[in-house]
Amino acid sequence: MSSPLTIADVGEFEVIARLKQRFARSGVGIVRGIGDDTAVLRPSPGYLVLATTDAAVEGVHFLRASTTPRLLGQRVLAVNLSDIAAMGGIPRWALVSLSLPETTPLDFIDDLAAGLGEEAARFGVGIVGGNLARSPERLVLDLTLLGEGEPDRVVYRTGARAGDRVLVTGTLGDAAAGLAVLLGDAPSGLPGADELIGRQRLPTPRVEAGRVIARSGLATAMIDVSDGLASDLGHLCEDNGLGATVFADQLPLSAAIQTLAATVGRDPLDWALHGGEDYELLLTAPSERVAQLTAAVQAVGVRLTDVGEMTERAGIWLQRPGGQREPLRGTLWRHF
Repeated sequence: MSSPLTIADVGEFEVIARLKQRFARSGVGIVRGIGDDTAVLRPSPGYLVLATTDAAVEGVHFLRASTTPRLLGQRVLAVNLSDIAAMGGIPRWALVSLSLPETTPLDFIDDLAAGLGEEAARFGVGIVGGNLARSPERLVLDLTLLGEGEPDRVVYRTGARAGDRVLVTGTLGDAAAGLAVLLGDAPSGLPGADELIGRQRLPTPRVEAGRVIARSGLATAMIDVSDGLASDLGHLCEDNGLGATVFADQLPLSAAIQTLAATVGRDPLDWALHGGEDYELLLTAPSERVAQLTAAVQAVGVRLTDVGEMTERAGIWLQRPGGQREPLRGTLWRHF
């Protein structure tokens, strides 16, 4: 039985040709996509351009054995989509750089590109360029995503005020619990374990919810939850010169995470507060706007939960149901 073809067998230009063929499609504002020295794009008149970039390094951000090429392609775009969602923007165009060992199977690249294409089509994103390079040991994916937003509707991290409510979409901690299952720190046979693993492997970027929030004009600040609620709320507090109180009994927890936590004897709030990689939206709004904002987000099928309050006094506190308060400190991911 012959060995599968690798990218070294077919060469750089054949790989580029295959990617160009897969992503050669028209899209909003694309004057020229893959095939020239740069992509040529036409932003919508009167809109601001939003730009974000993120890298996924094998052994640091993902383990090849714990995912599939298709899911990896979807995920690297999804985490960038979440950044655009956190600004209330519209994702438009992506550039993808791949650094690959020469022994990488050609089928792996085809499946990775299929995942990228699937996620791009789902959110109306055009893949308009990128780069291909040889990596001596591990796979590195670097993606830049451009989007658009109305000048008077882009939602920034700044703008929160003391007394604003703290709101979050979806449920928290599922991705961290899923990682615990993948790493063997929690059992995999429990009901809901597959759901948690799915949340870890492929987050759902809240693009539609972000657009609804932005168009409503009701939110005062917003960020996505990539490092965990405690850490990302810390960013909001620091950027606005405020503090916050989080109410433990109001944090939205899935049935799956509660089942897993009870089985392993762990407080699910540890995952919800510190786990990270949920890619939900964390936002603030005056109390009188919460009902209207919640209804608007629920209209697009996304849960929105009031979990706390921004305070004049610095520091973040977790308040337990009995009234006990304890300092809440984030555990930031550090690359170095």
